[in-house]
Amino acid sequence: MTASSRRPSRRSFVAGALAGAGLAAVAGPAGAATRPPRILVATNEPWGTYHVRPLLPEIGRRGWDVRQLVPDRSQIAPGETVPVVTPADDPAADLLVVTGATDWPADCAAAALRRTPLAASSLAYLNATEAPRAHEFEHRLRLVTSSSAAEGRAFAGHLGTRRRVRVVGSPQTDTLPVRAPEPGTVLVLTSVTYPDQTGGAAPGTQLLLDAAAALTAAGKHVLVGLHPRENPALWSDYEISAVPSLQASARAEVAIGIPGTVFPLIAAAGVPVVGCVDPRLVVPDYLLAVCSSLIDDAAEALPAVDSAELPADLEDVVGPIGGSAARLLDAWGAVAR
Repeated sequence: MTASSRRPSRRSFVAGALAGAGLAAVAGPAGAATRPPRILVATNEPWGTYHVRPLLPEIGRRGWDVRQLVPDRSQIAPGETVPVVTPADDPAADLLVVTGATDWPADCAAAALRRTPLAASSLAYLNATEAPRAHEFEHRLRLVTSSSAAEGRAFAGHLGTRRRVRVVGSPQTDTLPVRAPEPGTVLVLTSVTYPDQTGGAAPGTQLLLDAAAALTAAGKHVLVGLHPRENPALWSDYEISAVPSLQASARAEVAIGIPGTVFPLIAAAGVPVVGCVDPRLVVPDYLLAVCSSLIDDAAEALPAVDSAELPADLEDVVGPIGGSAARLLDAWGAVAR
């Protein structure tokens, strides 16, 4: 789920703090060609470190300095494994990566000095409608990447660019789980019920709750894969997976949920997905296309789950599998240098 574009802009805060810190003044520092690159990532969900986390193994293997740029540490949990930095920390960078043109990434890009290389990488879905602030830095983009060709088309629309989008795959599919489906087990994929400072919410939770209840009444075992920002109390009647949704999918015969970024990943793992759609829900067409079927009534959940199948062709939506984190970092590194 991406951040809400209606969140109040942090432009004035970031412009002053980053300008004073000289974020981009180090675009060409001495020794940059011989030391590991310093890369900052500003995401659409300002404190949403879960989008950067899948890159950590490859970052660690290379010994690179990659940090997420956050407004402050108020929403960073103790023990967070993604290194974070705030504008007040006087950060240095060879490359600024934005994951969209929503307020926080756009504020960071606008505040940086013009010599800073700028890349845009899709790490979570965005609709294809051009963002109001995309024009502020489109001309500065040196690189645009996405997980798949379908995601790339939507991302280019969001950015308002005709630049080539480099398809690198999703780092999360570098370690797909080995399927061991348990009879009658259905993975429920939640979204976020209520928006917060980090990002927005998707409608459809009540439909999904009702669908889960109907499946349970029919004898299915419901296993819940929580969105990182979802309220677990809403799902306390069911088994909540202790591992991320992609890994949890190994146990499921089929998945059902509110269409989101995780859907192509679940399909890549070989699990058919049923989409719960609310009239107010707006998501890119490719996330709907990956679904076996779409339902808007809980009474449709059981027949949809029992007849679920994978789409015939997933390549356009899923992208290449294996080595994706390395491809993404290779692309970032080439621009940073």
